[in-house]
Amino acid sequence: MNYDAFFKASLDKLRTSGDYRVFANLERHNGNFPHATSLGQDVPQEVTIWCSNDYLGMGQHPTVLNAMHDAIDACGAGAGGTRNISGTTQYHVQLEEELADLHGKSAALLFTSGYVSNWAALGTLAARIPDCLVLSDALNHASMIEGIRHSKAERQIWKHNDLADLEAKLAQQPLDRPKLIAFESVYSMDGDIAPIAEICDLAEKYNAMTYLDEVHAVGLYGPRGGGIAEQEGLMDRITLIEGTLGKAYGVVGGYITGSSVLCDFIRSFASGFIFTTALPPAVAAAARVSIMHLKTSDSERQRQRQQVAKLRAGLNRAGIPHLENQSHIVPVMIKDPVKTKMLADYLMDEWGIYVQPINYPTVPKGTERLRFTPSPLHSDADIAYLVEALESLWKQCAIAHAVA
Repeated sequence: MNYDAFFKASLDKLRTSGDYRVFANLERHNGNFPHATSLGQDVPQEVTIWCSNDYLGMGQHPTVLNAMHDAIDACGAGAGGTRNISGTTQYHVQLEEELADLHGKSAALLFTSGYVSNWAALGTLAARIPDCLVLSDALNHASMIEGIRHSKAERQIWKHNDLADLEAKLAQQPLDRPKLIAFESVYSMDGDIAPIAEICDLAEKYNAMTYLDEVHAVGLYGPRGGGIAEQEGLMDRITLIEGTLGKAYGVVGGYITGSSVLCDFIRSFASGFIFTTALPPAVAAAARVSIMHLKTSDSERQRQRQQVAKLRAGLNRAGIPHLENQSHIVPVMIKDPVKTKMLADYLMDEWGIYVQPINYPTVPKGTERLRFTPSPLHSDADIAYLVEALESLWKQCAIAHAVA
């Protein structure tokens, strides 16, 4: 077999379909988020980032940076090993305590990313609980899907946020059979929110565990940033809450929270935790300070909501189609991969606006979009400029305003 020819042919198919991905080479400016320099062309270009998951700009917050600098000065760059072999520091222990407190749980466990925490936790629980049935929302993140697949446990997919379909599947099972309902709070691409209370009602009725991914909600919702479950007063009804340090908290890493025995179980059996180097202590220190700040400061969340509302109002006035939801995610629907990339390229090249085209496999074919994430640091002028650019390009590209 000519391996390189196979690789090239596969990539050529992606290019032809419009699904080939090109990374933007960006140099972020400390203290000037969301502005950056794009280095991917002959002449560097100043751009405004509109698609960052650093939702509140905490990746450049002075207290977060100071904590990271202090930890580097205190103990160096890396952890030096796995958590079991010399890689656990006081920074890791304190961060896990902070996370457990955030979600009202007795324990927490750190992972190297949100992807790994989902893959490891779901894979371990579903594989090791005898005869476990996993009921997974149809739009769950790839990391959840891969963890469930890896477990080799029986799984059933329930229609997205469809309580009737979930209950129909639960009702078919013996009450004493172990069951795990896996779902998200804020779904990252459409920005819609799960009916968490009603899912908890069904879990309690049919004797199921609940696994809630809050990665696009932690830091952003709830009085202390504990996510949608905190906002709705439901944290005590969720068996396991999973989250990330790489979005609203502005650093990197993933985690789970739950009972002490649950977290100890995953700590003891999850290969994705056992066999990987621990997060750098400086990252753990920065994440802890970011969490602590957002537990007491609501100004970033309030400002973000204001800017989201302003962007949506501007898009409405301009007739730009976007999905309505109750979250901070503003998807502008294009529904064609080639047009989506073309629009993104125009915005970058002609307007200095960077938004990454979202295509398959991140979203199903035919639902391609531009996904905007206004932050508290996007100015009113930034928003007005973006709306002006989109309105101009909509007319130039002859895309009907009723696409959505």
